[in-house]
Amino acid sequence: MRGPHNIFRLIATGATLERTGAMRVILDAFEAPRLLRIVLRGLTWPVQWLGDRGDLTMPPATRALTALGPAYIKFGQVLSTRPDVVGAELATQLRVLQDKLPPFSLREARATIESELGLKADDAFEHISEPVAAASIAQVHKARLRETGEDVAIKVLRPGIERAFRRDIDAFYFAARIIEVLSPSSRRLRPMEVVAHFEHTVMGELDLRLESSAASEFASNTAKDEGFRLPQIRWPLSSRRVMTQTWAEGISFGDVEAIEAAGHDRRRLAARVLELFLLHALRDGMFHADMHQGNLKVAPNGDIIAYDFGIMGHIDEYTRRVYAQILYGFIRRDYRLVAEVHFEAGYVPADRDIEEFSRALRAIGEPIFGMDASRISMGRLLAYLFEVTERFGMETRTELILLQRTMVVVEGVARSLDPHMNIWQAARPVVEDYIRKSLGPTALARDLGRTAQVLSRFGPKLPELAQRALIAQSEPDPPPPKKNRVPVFLSGMVLGAVLLGLGLFAGQAL
Repeated sequence: MRGPHNIFRLIATGATLERTGAMRVILDAFEAPRLLRIVLRGLTWPVQWLGDRGDLTMPPATRALTALGPAYIKFGQVLSTRPDVVGAELATQLRVLQDKLPPFSLREARATIESELGLKADDAFEHISEPVAAASIAQVHKARLRETGEDVAIKVLRPGIERAFRRDIDAFYFAARIIEVLSPSSRRLRPMEVVAHFEHTVMGELDLRLESSAASEFASNTAKDEGFRLPQIRWPLSSRRVMTQTWAEGISFGDVEAIEAAGHDRRRLAARVLELFLLHALRDGMFHADMHQGNLKVAPNGDIIAYDFGIMGHIDEYTRRVYAQILYGFIRRDYRLVAEVHFEAGYVPADRDIEEFSRALRAIGEPIFGMDASRISMGRLLAYLFEVTERFGMETRTELILLQRTMVVVEGVARSLDPHMNIWQAARPVVEDYIRKSLGPTALARDLGRTAQVLSRFGPKLPELAQRALIAQSEPDPPPPKKNRVPVFLSGMVLGAVLLGLGLFAGQAL
């Protein structure tokens, strides 16, 4: 319930960050200004006794986010991929959130498997191991099929995970509502819609049947992609809270030393993971939206193996073309083109100055080109980008949230392998190929063909629709409505009463 009781949840969040020492660590990582530090520490220090101490064997930030729950762990997973934003030390500490969280017992996992699949675990599997990986939502066990002897991975949801996420999301909604009320300027960022988008994404991740379906579709889309493969779903042994897939053997992307020791080309892997993300997003409109190190492996032959398909991104053809043109403009350093695309897509209000916006974009893009990636401060770059969006009244585009978030994560993964990688050079071949195929004469002919197909489906109805339109035009215009004799001030009172009633109802709902 999104009521005022969530105030205590938010207070407990700040208290936990303070009690574990994570507040200081996070403020240091983000180089927070002195005034902000004083305000936040002043609010949380007196109530720190309300916070959770967490697992004392963990570093402060990891301990705090783990104690706060799965939604906060998701946030930590994103930060763990960005050492250039939060620093190498904090990123390394947070990396355990990807797949090394405290597991639940094998006994509980077997009970879930049996209740979900409606059979005895020993009838289907020769052996089920202790957890080999444990993340925020589920954990994975290695097993062997009794019938075929094939090694498989069994993913099992954590007990009570649905309730835990609901509690966190309700608190996020409450915080977003407070932000909108206290800071009207923040409404352009659509905090309520952002939380709703996060809720939709997470709730889909809590149904493993949807993940199995997404994995199957993703496998079909990428079947011909060189150097990339996915585990196969075993449908008879999968359900809402259990998913069984073929075992993927390889080195985790998080173990950079082992990757190098095995003789794999780190620079090539870094470029390839970025290329694959862009290829899937632009070509297919469906991409793996949780591509952190814990969900990627390097096979012995050098192939990239992706798994954990709980969060998949989808973007329509129009948005893909807009996104590609924006990237293309930055790659070509054509900031006027980038500005025009933003205005044409409605991302920037039409009353703003396009030339001024173009110059602001140049100030963002130019420092990147010709500079070693290790010298670029992504923290300062993102801060300036945020200033630009605020200055030009750009609203948050919820359809792009997952795409932008994944781009940040993938870039972080790539840079962990090759700190000197230039993301624009790596992205250029994929983006240019998509632009050539989607905006040229062939693409125009394809679009016209699709339009003709849609019209052909409505062919039998076209005569009837035309007849209705002609009849509607020939009918006389209806008489003007009678004027309302209710005084204007009374109408205003009625409207005010309705709005007041809705406000009270909304307050009760919160």
